[in-house]
Amino acid sequence: MTKWTDASGLSPRQLLDVPPVWLFGALALVWLYVRMLPEWSYRIGVLAWLGALLALAGAVLLFWSIAVFRTHQTSVVPHQMPARLITSGPFARSRNPIYLGDVMILTGAVLWWGAWPALVLIPTFVWILTRRFIAPEEARMKENFGPEFDDFRRKTPRWL
Repeated sequence: MTKWTDASGLSPRQLLDVPPVWLFGALALVWLYVRMLPEWSYRIGVLAWLGALLALAGAVLLFWSIAVFRTHQTSVVPHQMPARLITSGPFARSRNPIYLGDVMILTGAVLWWGAWPALVLIPTFVWILTRRFIAPEEARMKENFGPEFDDFRRKTPRWL
């Protein structure tokens, strides 16, 4: 029996196991929480607007980071090995600016919607990103780029 993959060589599970799916799932949980328990949600003016700005900044960071991948003509797909080690643009400040953007979007949504108990999703989301994506990616990067990646890892923090 042949194992199905798409043109990129990824299985259906790998195609669905990507950070945007996890982000949309977390956002859906926050939205459902606000819809189902509105009496437990309380928007605070300044914090709501701060949340909106944080989510917007996260989206800008995410799309900027993807544009840098495209400029360097390498894969942005988490389960694939990029052809180049990117250390410029947002990658000069964070080894994982796309994931940082995801966390900013989720945090911003929680603040915007006033879903304070949903703040527990943020460390859970960070844990999922680290375990499912960042750790395996960094292992592949170390194997593929060796000392160059070690130097990048020493100089550049994982998140900020």
